[in-house]
Amino acid sequence: MSAKQVIVETSLSTYPIHVGRNLGAQLLAQVEQLASKGARIAAVTDSNVRKAQAAWFDALGESVAVLTVPAGETSKGIAHFGEVLDFLAANKLDRGGVVLAVGGGVVGDLAGYAAASYLRGVRFIQVPTTLLAMVDSSVGGKTGINISAGKNLVGAFHQPIAVYSDIEMLKTMPPREFASGMAEVIKHGMLQDASLFDLLEASPIAGPEDERLESVVEWNCKIKASVVNADEKETAASGGRALLNLGHTFGHAIENVAGYGEYLHGEAIGIGLVAAALLSERLGFLSEADVTRIRKVVSEHRLPIALSKPLPAERLLGAMRLDKKVKAGVIRFVIMKRIGQAETIESADMALIEEIWRECGAS
Repeated sequence: MSAKQVIVETSLSTYPIHVGRNLGAQLLAQVEQLASKGARIAAVTDSNVRKAQAAWFDALGESVAVLTVPAGETSKGIAHFGEVLDFLAANKLDRGGVVLAVGGGVVGDLAGYAAASYLRGVRFIQVPTTLLAMVDSSVGGKTGINISAGKNLVGAFHQPIAVYSDIEMLKTMPPREFASGMAEVIKHGMLQDASLFDLLEASPIAGPEDERLESVVEWNCKIKASVVNADEKETAASGGRALLNLGHTFGHAIENVAGYGEYLHGEAIGIGLVAAALLSERLGFLSEADVTRIRKVVSEHRLPIALSKPLPAERLLGAMRLDKKVKAGVIRFVIMKRIGQAETIESADMALIEEIWRECGAS
């Protein structure tokens, strides 16, 4: 089956997302073409991906230098950011150079931000190796790192020149990581496409062998690309790219308070999606039956629908106020008018938010 292609068009660039199985030869051809024009190419990956995709890296050849950072969210910080910059300099990348980001969201964000910053910006290619990265973080040009005050508080918008989403790479993923990626797929259905939500409700996607996965990844990329194309830098007064944060104001607070790594990103977002559904119901938009449907879809994709152990509601509320989407001290929430249609609201009664936290298992 030939690869599918989604085109992302922003104000400054247009690039393809290739979705298919066994895309290694296609990517290698682009790498060789870039090298033939004098581009120095360097890859950044993590220890898990380097081991799982050893044959893939061997195929790249010795002309592509590879930096391997430790696997996990802790690599997405200032220390490893500096390490990547030093690596690019040591390998003499100039302004014609290209960085390959080969890994999940952590590697994509870290290497992408390094590419955005080094020499004030060099080209990069995203090679997402997790479902979460394929349907979310590799699409749209957001790059960044975490600091102690919070997640993704430092970064830049920097679009890649291409994305290669090779479904075969997902076969080396642990089931828990695959489930984490499904949280973003569910989110896209909840915020913009009820028919996608219906498909997931009718028959959950359990793993990379599912023959629907190629089409579902393409579908998700189209949904995210359409939102990004209309609001690349999240500047719309309402709606726009901010809609992609459905469940994330709650989810990021969980990650912050529990400590990064306690919950996988998608696990925190799973709980966040339930919390967003409860908020939408309390505000009079969703029915109790809608909330039940959302809980069921999240749960059937092996994601939590409540905290595994209580976290203090006060600390969760405090973490929400640190979220990068807060403007003029007001927390912006994304709610659903119905399944498949979302909108932003500029504030919510914090007593109601605390009540929802408690319903999700906070103390």
